[in-house]
Amino acid sequence: MTNKLRITFVRRGYSRSGGAEAYLKRLADGIVKAGHEVQLVTTNEWPEAEWSFGSIKRLGGTTVIGFADELEQVRPQLQCDLLFSLERVWSCDVYRAGDGVHRAWLARRRKFEIPLKQFVRGASRKHRDLLQLEESLFEEQKAGRVIAASQMVVDEITDLYGYSADKIDVVRNGVPLDMFAIEAMALCKNRKMRLLVAGRGEARPYKTADLRFWREDPVQFLGEVADLAPVCAAADIFILPTIYDPFSNACLEALASGLPVITTRSNGFSEIIEDGVHGSIVDNPANLVGLRDAIGFWSDQSRRDAARSANIKRASQFDISRNVAQTLEILTRVAL
Repeated sequence: MTNKLRITFVRRGYSRSGGAEAYLKRLADGIVKAGHEVQLVTTNEWPEAEWSFGSIKRLGGTTVIGFADELEQVRPQLQCDLLFSLERVWSCDVYRAGDGVHRAWLARRRKFEIPLKQFVRGASRKHRDLLQLEESLFEEQKAGRVIAASQMVVDEITDLYGYSADKIDVVRNGVPLDMFAIEAMALCKNRKMRLLVAGRGEARPYKTADLRFWREDPVQFLGEVADLAPVCAAADIFILPTIYDPFSNACLEALASGLPVITTRSNGFSEIIEDGVHGSIVDNPANLVGLRDAIGFWSDQSRRDAARSANIKRASQFDISRNVAQTLEILTRVAL
């Protein structure tokens, strides 16, 4: 084994259904099993029971900038070989852009928002703070090295901030393989179809008359779901018509379950699947006809059955063990 590394991870806040949190725990587990030491710098939001891999240092900063400021102050005391941040901060040895590029996300959101909403978002201090930290990491080159999960994110970082592509590594997300669009649906007019909606958000706007041609309620809102495996087991198709996602873990988990995945080109995950083979890729989430056609295409059971083995085989290339090995190789080079 190479020399033992002492790695400090940074992640502010905690969500039980968060993809970043799930990924960080899987990564930390793999790194510890490889013989290295890890600690986590976070806030009081991260539950003690959800971090069994090493020590936790909790910071008191409750705002985006407050947390980043405090991290700068305590960094000399961390006694680690490298600081690996999964959070926008002022500086770090390695930054994993798992949340994507905030400037790019804002630009995409503006295309789908009314002017008043755009103004409110533009005036938000949180968004200004996130952009300021992003500029520090990329434009001011205070991230020693960057890990991105998709080429889409690499292009955004280099195009929007001028960060050197030579300092960015693409490491696809990974899942443990042994663990396992509402308006468009209305256009399908299929009385046998049922939709399970998992995730945060307000359900009321989608309970409309357009969906009332069923005798039963065709849509079930599940709320936040920490474990997607049971949902995937009950589903025939997985749909994520996202405005922006650097690389959806949920899509990868669905693919590993054998499901055809319908998503958009704004999802970095779309780079690893072939349209019409592993699922369908729609140009943007506003293309309801495209989503309808994709749902109709994959409603054919024989087509889904034929794709199942291809999807599982494709997902097998993205086991978490591969992600851990690639990430460790990068961290070892940076620590030298």
